[in-house]
Amino acid sequence: MNPSALELRPVGQSGLEISVLGLGCWMFGGQEGDYWGGHDEREAHNLISAALELGVNYFDEAEMYNSGRSEEALGRVLKGRRDKAVIGTKINPVHCATGRIRERLEGSLQRLQTDYIDIYMVHWPIRDFPVQAAYEELMTLQSEGKIRVIGVSNYGVQDLGEALATGMSIGINQMHYNLLSRAIESEVVPLCVERGVGIMGYMALLQGILSGKYHTIDDVPPIRLRTRHFRPDRPDSRHGEPGAEAEVNKALAEIREIADGLGLPMEQLALAWTASKPWMTCVLTGARTPEQLRSNWEGITRVLPADVMAKLDAVTEPLLRKLGNNPDYWQSGANARIR
Repeated sequence: MNPSALELRPVGQSGLEISVLGLGCWMFGGQEGDYWGGHDEREAHNLISAALELGVNYFDEAEMYNSGRSEEALGRVLKGRRDKAVIGTKINPVHCATGRIRERLEGSLQRLQTDYIDIYMVHWPIRDFPVQAAYEELMTLQSEGKIRVIGVSNYGVQDLGEALATGMSIGINQMHYNLLSRAIESEVVPLCVERGVGIMGYMALLQGILSGKYHTIDDVPPIRLRTRHFRPDRPDSRHGEPGAEAEVNKALAEIREIADGLGLPMEQLALAWTASKPWMTCVLTGARTPEQLRSNWEGITRVLPADVMAKLDAVTEPLLRKLGNNPDYWQSGANARIR
């Protein structure tokens, strides 16, 4: 492998560049009972070392991940090599009351053992507090050098437009995007491109469903079947929509057939498709081991022929039509948190 082949892409118009492959760190600091289960810090250290060796420089965090333990673990693991990393973390919008943002940012800085955050994002749109005051506080913190780039996450066209109208410069919008989740293509992507906002895709393998290890939906752990792709009677589902399980199964079978025809692992094909989108700044993956990360690297760095890209678009188009343009894959259109 040649790590220098991992492309760096601009974060909007901020001047910051990050690797097209980013590492999601939610599992760091995990304990039994957490969403991703336990994760030993030696594993985290080995994973970060492998990432840096492969040219991955972006590490994605949030204050809510494992109740702050994830940020703490990343801070310890990056000690002595902070200058090699671009760290993004997110503030929960319930903490965006006037005057609270500084307090929450300081908490993240302390846990991460750093004096600045490269990309500081609002995790979901602010609904309970005045948005103008929140954005002004973010801009103040940026002017003090505590934040390099301001970003948002899960912002649809209305919320993104309102945020940009305040005069705040937004470098990135982190959105759910993969072969089976293409809702942002119709409205969010065009607005981001028009306004110079980068896009970071999360759940690039739909929590492992596009990894190739599950042949049908019935093989998938129930906790990963909560999105609108699946029936509303699945455990912990709250969307209340019919789901699109027939379309999902058909798309998975056709994606697998294309991957087999190319002699590629399915997960690498899915990642290559996502990274090949010209407007995609960074594709987040949640590898747990250096071996998984290297496989992701191989997928991200692979360039797919135009006819393969078109074929993948075509086989997932029926699912896109069935689920529609609502980018909130956990809630119905009527209750969507993304507007």
